[in-house]
Amino acid sequence: MKQLFVILLALSAVSAGQGKQTFTGVITDDMCATAGHASMRMGPTDAECTRACVLAHDAAYVLLDGKDVYTLSDQQSPEKFAAQKVTVTGTLDAKTKAIQVDSIAAAK
Repeated sequence: MKQLFVILLALSAVSAGQGKQTFTGVITDDMCATAGHASMRMGPTDAECTRACVLAHDAAYVLLDGKDVYTLSDQQSPEKFAAQKVTVTGTLDAKTKAIQVDSIAAAK
């Protein structure tokens, strides 16, 4: 019985780590995420630079939380949130730092 309890506890810990989480950060692109938009400046605003990098340079929308950059599975919804602070709900793959996005909303 004790062994069964330990196995169930371990399984619940593993599955809990793979559940939905909430992340808050700024939508940007993977070319400008760490260096900022000043070096590329593909438009007069950060939002326009982000969209231009995605459209013209095959960059991907990412979430920058201040220290980490997360790739987003949804590459359509982030466009309207470019350079804005958002809350992303989804499942994180810690190895690849990719979020399987369930939803994106403007942060409060």
